Amino acid sequence: MSKSASIHKITGSGVIAILRSATGAKIGDAIKAIVAGGIGVIEVTMTTPGALNIIRDTKRALGGAILMGAGTVLDAETARSVLVAGAEFIVTPAVRPEVIRLANRYGVPVLTGAMTPTEALAAHELGSDFIKIFPADNLGPSFIKSLLGPLPMLQLVPTGGITPENAGDYLAAGAAAVGTGSQLVDDRLIENGDWQTVTKNAARFAAAVKKARSS
Repeated sequence: MSKSASIHKITGSGVIAILRSATGAKIGDAIKAIVAGGIGVIEVTMTTPGALNIIRDTKRALGGAILMGAGTVLDAETARSVLVAGAEFIVTPAVRPEVIRLANRYGVPVLTGAMTPTEALAAHELGSDFIKIFPADNLGPSFIKSLLGPLPMLQLVPTGGITPENAGDYLAAGAAAVGTGSQLVDDRLIENGDWQTVTKNAARFAAAVKKARSS
């Protein structure tokens, strides 16, 4: 998939499902449940044990049904490893120039974590395709709207504390998409194998995006 097509898929989805687990077990099943609920953009964090294998195996199993990303990428070496494993976009939690440069070199979208206008603009000027505003719950939708006033060129992805109830508020404020983790799937749901609830949670997020964009 081309970089532009991947970017379009991220913005089209409106939601990035972030999976972080203490063990890595059953993550593949959790991803399938999320996809069944209507979310096809998936991020597996590198803090999850066996993340590279999860990325590789899940992408092979689901193919074009998902856009597979890797999160918590802190250096170029890790960035290269996740791309070899099959990741189609990269997320770094802070402004890491080497990660942005490598993603640009290989033609894949990169989301860079930022909290202040200075960090957000710096990441954009370094070549980041999206700016991950984290923690969004400390800032709120009004911050997204205010930041886009002087910096309308930014594609913002607020992450942290995003729920089906407030996702639409962030999109209405101008966010390109939102990122959500524990509000969608947490270790308890994964440990219990409660895939029905995971699918329902994903469907609620997908519905929130559809409602926000149709209003």
